[in-house]
Amino acid sequence: MRSAPVVEREIEEARLAVRNTLLKTERVDPRVTERDRSLAHSQATEEGIPYQTLLSSIIRKHLSGRLVERR
Repeated sequence: MRSAPVVEREIEEARLAVRNTLLKTERVDPRVTERDRSLAHSQATEEGIPYQTLLSSIIRKHLSGRLVERR
């Protein structure tokens, strides 16, 4: 048997390893029109975030099925 603090520390280390693995990023270079890049840049500026973060969020939401089209 191991003491509770040791087990808790191992669990926390495992959580950190998973989090770090999931947060790794890879550089990609999507081809977008100047108009789309400009629109993304404008919207990101309004939201106070970098446009790369906005584009990444859109991709993540689309792939997870959470992107909702506005009408």
